Amino acid sequence: MILTSPSFADSALLPYECAYEGANASPALSWSGAPAGTQSFALSCIDHSSPNPVGWVHWLQWNIPAYETRRLPGLAPYACLDDGCEQGLNDFLEFGWGGPCPPLGLHRYQFSLYALDCLVRPESPRLDALWNAMAGHVLEKAELCAYYAADGAIASYEALGREGRLSLTRSA
Repeated sequence: MILTSPSFADSALLPYECAYEGANASPALSWSGAPAGTQSFALSCIDHSSPNPVGWVHWLQWNIPAYETRRLPGLAPYACLDDGCEQGLNDFLEFGWGGPCPPLGLHRYQFSLYALDCLVRPESPRLDALWNAMAGHVLEKAELCAYYAADGAIASYEALGREGRLSLTRSA
């Protein structure tokens, strides 16, 4: 299984619009090669640069339908989405995506997609409950990494290049 994003390359900077200080919009993701027997997908994004032993949770989703092969950008911050997918609480204590907002330095964000052999029913909308519900049901896992810095607004803006910056000024 392969997880990619049209919003950023593996091990590249997350776009500024994904940052908490930006538009706080979830990035677009897509995947292919789900194993036979997949009944649903679960997704997480965790900042493993955080001093918290588990990391800082930025996004949790589960019961993504098995026919799905993508997540559109800017998903609504609701506990349940139209396609039946459920979103958990991030460590900002909000449902859905909570973009990067690192206090210092460069942080690493690990997106993990899990192909599951069932629908899951976590006891709570938190990471540990999701992991417990998924235990023994993961068929395959795919990962995608991104980075964002405390000065991410400047770094991401420069990384856009001239054409990207012009499109931002035209859309405002």
